Amino acid sequence: VQLQASGGGLVQAGGSLRLSCVSSGRTFTTDNMGWFRQAPGKEREFVAAISSYGDTYYRDSVKGRFTISRDNAKNTVYLQTNSLKPEDTAVYYCAATKRGELTQDRWYDYWGQGTQVTVSS
Repeated sequence: VQLQASGGGLVQAGGSLRLSCVSSGRTFTTDNMGWFRQAPGKEREFVAAISSYGDTYYRDSVKGRFTISRDNAKNTVYLQTNSLKPEDTAVYYCAATKRGELTQDRWYDYWGQGTQVTVSS
């Protein structure tokens, strides 16, 4: 099982990035997928999730700016990040689960390696 995240980078405040996470070794269509992030010195926090049925969930601070989507034909989940702010700076991780509360990291069984997002002011 492998989750490969990519798409991070350095961007100015107000800019955009599209993060991607490719899944292999699992039946992607039945996976619930999530994005989490961790800033230096802070705990990992939920960002967004999408169920296998396409239901989406967001943390309040990213609603209206971030969009999670999935392409089952490509075994890929995306996180479109717009209107980025310096406080969005973190390592972003994708994760997969077939169970549980999608906003809580303890329910996720598989994790990608993370991709760094840095937003300059």
